[in-house]
Amino acid sequence: MKVLLSWLKEFAPDIEGDPISLGERLSHLGLAVEEMSMLGEGLSGVVVGRILDLRPHPDAERIQLVDVDLGDGNATQICCGAFNMEVGDLIPVATIGSTLPDGMEISQRKLRGQLSNGMCCSPAELGLGDDHDGIMILPADEKSYSSGVPISEALGIKPDVLWDLEVNANRPDAMSIAGVARDLAASLGIPFSYPNYDFLEGSAKLTDLATVEIIDPTLCGRFAVRAAAGVSIGESPRWIQNRLLSLGMRPINNVVDISNYVMLELGQPNHTYDLAKVPEGHLSIRRALEGETITTLDGEGRSLIVEDGVIANIRGEAIGIAGVMGGLSTEISEETTDVLIEVAWWDPPSISRTVKRLNLMSEASIRFRRGADYGENIERALERIAYLLSDGGAEIASGVVQDTGSLPSRDSVKVRTDKINNLIGVDLAAKDMKSYLDSIGFGVSIKKGDLAVEIPTWRWDTKTETDISEEIARMFGYEKIKRTVPKGTAPGALSQYQKNRRRVREILVGVGCDETMPMPFLAPGDLRSAGLAEEAISLTNPLVQEESLLRTSLLPGQLKVIAHNQSHRVDDLRFFEIGHVFSVSADGGLLPDEREHLSVALVGVHVSEIVDLLYVLGNELELPNLQLASGEVPGMHPGRAAEILIAGKISGYIGEVDPRVLTSYGIDGRVAWLELNLGKVLSGPLGKKSYRNVSKYPSSDVDLAFDVPESVSSATISGYIRKAGGDLLQQVKLFDMYSGDSMEDGHRSLAYRLRFQAPDRTLTDDEVSALRAQCIQMVEKKTDARLRI
Repeated sequence: MKVLLSWLKEFAPDIEGDPISLGERLSHLGLAVEEMSMLGEGLSGVVVGRILDLRPHPDAERIQLVDVDLGDGNATQICCGAFNMEVGDLIPVATIGSTLPDGMEISQRKLRGQLSNGMCCSPAELGLGDDHDGIMILPADEKSYSSGVPISEALGIKPDVLWDLEVNANRPDAMSIAGVARDLAASLGIPFSYPNYDFLEGSAKLTDLATVEIIDPTLCGRFAVRAAAGVSIGESPRWIQNRLLSLGMRPINNVVDISNYVMLELGQPNHTYDLAKVPEGHLSIRRALEGETITTLDGEGRSLIVEDGVIANIRGEAIGIAGVMGGLSTEISEETTDVLIEVAWWDPPSISRTVKRLNLMSEASIRFRRGADYGENIERALERIAYLLSDGGAEIASGVVQDTGSLPSRDSVKVRTDKINNLIGVDLAAKDMKSYLDSIGFGVSIKKGDLAVEIPTWRWDTKTETDISEEIARMFGYEKIKRTVPKGTAPGALSQYQKNRRRVREILVGVGCDETMPMPFLAPGDLRSAGLAEEAISLTNPLVQEESLLRTSLLPGQLKVIAHNQSHRVDDLRFFEIGHVFSVSADGGLLPDEREHLSVALVGVHVSEIVDLLYVLGNELELPNLQLASGEVPGMHPGRAAEILIAGKISGYIGEVDPRVLTSYGIDGRVAWLELNLGKVLSGPLGKKSYRNVSKYPSSDVDLAFDVPESVSSATISGYIRKAGGDLLQQVKLFDMYSGDSMEDGHRSLAYRLRFQAPDRTLTDDEVSALRAQCIQMVEKKTDARLRI
């Protein structure tokens, strides 16, 4: 967006300061100055010249020789590469010795043997726009355009400052001279106001000339029109042309130029129709019909879809694409005398979709996509256009005709002062925030230390507390905010549960186990083969049809892994898995009951080894009151399985896998098995980790052999031994198991090695004997086991 200092002063006359300082202030307001130009400088020596003759260059096809009168009545020859001139045209000529705004020095030169005594200039070479396509042709009917007159005098060019600003998409208000002036005036603490656009209305009533109807209120929020009669199509005043050229727009005719001028000045896109080409002056706003076609002002035929918006006449014919481009059928032409002026507010997303689909970007559609003003500025834009047309002799019909649709909500936004200060990094009082917002048109009231903010109609983009914090920061001054490193929570921290789970992995890897990760899907017969209940959740879309059940235990998956490894002649298998099991929700809920379990499988070892491993886990995790209770466990060997009790609650089971289960999976040898509800164990209360010194005193070993019924597990015996031995019992190990002819039917011999050690002394024989007797007494009292002699 380009802005002129002189134009800004029409809204804030008290703007003062050097251009560099003002440019820095604009940048601090979030309107970054990309380029600054000083207009009206570098035109000394550029005069009006009248073309006397045009003839080809004898030795160059792309150059012609131009004879011009520079006010002395003589013909001055200039070599020129442009061909858009005719004899009698008035053009700007840079004379020998002059320096153009871009730094080019003009001197006498020879081009292919012909002298060139100056240079014919385009608007871009004079700093009057971006047009490089041809030489600037001056109107011949202007009295001030006589040969030899300085071009700045002829065109009314005065020294000015032009800033090219970077306007972000969230600042639709800054896409206008008035919007930039409002911000700059607020920053400088000076008044901002709109000029007076009063004009005399004619006798004709607009209601007799035009009607409007919004058929789709979601497409258009407001649609307003005025009309002008007696319009004479011609060139617009030179001051309008100069400003349009400075801002990069090419003048076309007075009606089109005034339309563009008001869009740049007030940020309100508008459109003009030849009223004679609009039957009965009726305009309706609707969505397009699928496949509906229209020829737009650029002469291109375009096919529309139902998401596009159109302006249609009383016959239902589309005469414009809403918010994008007008139709060729109602174009302003040299024969136009009556003009219908439209200013509307269009739904930004609707316009954006149409622009992207048709790839039809324009200055108007850019503003509509970002959100134009839907308030008083609509009437103001109509008044400004009518004022400029009446100044050129047109008669303005009385009144405004309009219709309304769905407009954005204007509910006030609650703004917490503490939140704003935290977001920006400042310490502002509520009254200071109110002052900043008031200065740029927001309506603010203070309630209990916080703000209630009413969003102005020209800030469609501002909807939230965060948006308003940006406005306060802009007006406070980004450059005043101290640079600080934001503080936040440290990312990547593990929860205590995750730390404990990692510790479980480390322990099991430390005792020589490998982790497996089988899929959680089972075939319908896998649970039965593992000796487990067959009730499981069935998947409607399994990855493979053969595995359509969610596992209820980790046992079937681990047995498959063991069988696979044994089939590849891999021995000494020690596996563990941490995974989820699934069961039907107990309360009938839609989602399954999903829990995280731990399993350990040791192949070819006695069940006592996995019991020892369990106690290693228990000691490391400080599992409270870890005990084993004999019982029947599905899938486990009868008499060689137990439930795991932690803090008195069942938390898993341990034992030896039933040989029949192993046979069904094709596994050789024994498999010791442990499965824990890991989620329950790690989430429950854990004991406090305690440490003790390594004793430097000798230990004493005691061997005990018991005659134990098959119904009593070895883990039960070792559990009672641990309880009786107390703190002096350092280790219990089952080192022998025998069942033969010498044993009673249904009985077996279990031999344990007990190690006693005190931290502060050497245990005496009497102390060791007493401990041995306690252990024997506890086992015989609690079970049917008897000491073998």
